[in-house]
Amino acid sequence: MSTTIGGDVIVVGGGLIGLSIAFELAQRGATVRVYDRGEPGRGASWAGAGMLAPYAERIDDEVMLEFCRTSLERYPAFVERVGAAGGVRVGAVLDGIVEAAFDTDRLATLESFARELAARGVASDLLDRRAALMAEPALGKHVAGALVISGQGYVDNRRLGRALLAAARSRGVLVHAPVGELAVECDGRRVLGVRSELGFASASTVVNAAGAWAAHVAGLPEAARPPVVPVKGQMLALAAPDGFLRRATWVPGAYLVPRDDGRLLVGASVEHAGFDERVTAGAIHALLDAALAAAPSLGSFTVTETWAGLRPGTPDGRPFIGPTPIDGLILATGHYRNGILLAPATAELIASFVESGDAIPLQAFSPLRMSASASRTIPA
Repeated sequence: MSTTIGGDVIVVGGGLIGLSIAFELAQRGATVRVYDRGEPGRGASWAGAGMLAPYAERIDDEVMLEFCRTSLERYPAFVERVGAAGGVRVGAVLDGIVEAAFDTDRLATLESFARELAARGVASDLLDRRAALMAEPALGKHVAGALVISGQGYVDNRRLGRALLAAARSRGVLVHAPVGELAVECDGRRVLGVRSELGFASASTVVNAAGAWAAHVAGLPEAARPPVVPVKGQMLALAAPDGFLRRATWVPGAYLVPRDDGRLLVGASVEHAGFDERVTAGAIHALLDAALAAAPSLGSFTVTETWAGLRPGTPDGRPFIGPTPIDGLILATGHYRNGILLAPATAELIASFVESGDAIPLQAFSPLRMSASASRTIPA
């Protein structure tokens, strides 16, 4: 970095987004503190599957897709820097995403999608039934074919959370968690700092990275309260033999993601249920049905874990990244299904803005955009 950032920065929220921002800011010379009402690295960051798959997500917003693509390019160097700083190694597995088809109509859709990807310069490989079974023998014999999209994959998001926490601390970031009664304090024009059970902490910059709870941080002026809502996702884990599934695989109604600790993740539901984080029989049943329909041999595996998390959704599907009308109060929230993927690029955008004050690179994700455009619904 050619310059360093002066002044104190407080990050509210210790998920992957908040910790990535804190780490990046500290790398650039800022004095950073992180406050979280829970355990750092938990919430949606802990509950996800770690997918790094913008094309498999079928993002139809070109600006958002480009942002995701940029962040995906940064991921290998990002996890390398984080691992080197904190001593917790995290590898991004980018050996491709498999999308399986179990009928001719779906296979034709994948063939058309492969042509779209080729037009974008994204490599993929369309497999017939025999090649699909050779690539992923765990799939049922009734598979019709598959598409392997190159360059995408996943990261162990729970390990990444631990790594980011260690990396941030290694760079001098103070992490206060869990803290109760956390509130932002402003004077009506600019941010002053935050108040918690630990007392008042002043800061020239406060970053609201509280995820699904970003609109509910106490003390926020109405003009700086983002229209972020929780979108529930439920998942489960199965105990699977090593190598049972070779790549992250999307099947009708679910995705399957292998872990090197012997777990096979199955996710994820999309539910508008407020802040309800209960694991429900119906959602788990639907996920298991989808997984078993695609890979019947999973029927003998043990269910080792079930959980739910809350993604932060926005009216138009884009995150809120950048300054609010309150001087010094910044948003970094609303990443919905792509928070893990977008952590590196979001951290760079926020740190560069704090460093330079230039908001032009943030215009597409400006928190001020909702007052100037009609709302769209949160994508399912």
